[in-house]
Amino acid sequence: MMAYLVVFIGAGIGGSVRHGVNIWVARLLGTHFPAHTLVINVVGSLTMGLVAGWFAMKGGGAGHLRLFLATGILGGFTTFSAFSLDAVLLWERHEHMLAALYVGGSVAASIAGLILGLWLMRTLYG
Repeated sequence: MMAYLVVFIGAGIGGSVRHGVNIWVARLLGTHFPAHTLVINVVGSLTMGLVAGWFAMKGGGAGHLRLFLATGILGGFTTFSAFSLDAVLLWERHEHMLAALYVGGSVAASIAGLILGLWLMRTLYG
């Protein structure tokens, strides 16, 4: 039960930081190009690399701290960081074909899912 609370609090923090970065980058660079999402994905992935590397060097780390930082804060900030970590872990295990399939499949299926969802809502309520 404590693990869920730790993730819940971290996700709230991460989501709030994401909102702040969205506003800051939009004011700085405008909204024509989704630079805010790009910045969040890159910063989140960099931070996930730092967190995962730190836990790997420390021998796995405490469960609640790892959940708070990686699943909570970074999950609330961006799920792209978890996607990036999964892709790199597959690559590092020399599962290059699976890594490529995961990356390509995730992008294609996510875009297809969004298109399907938009189509369904437009069809039902348009």
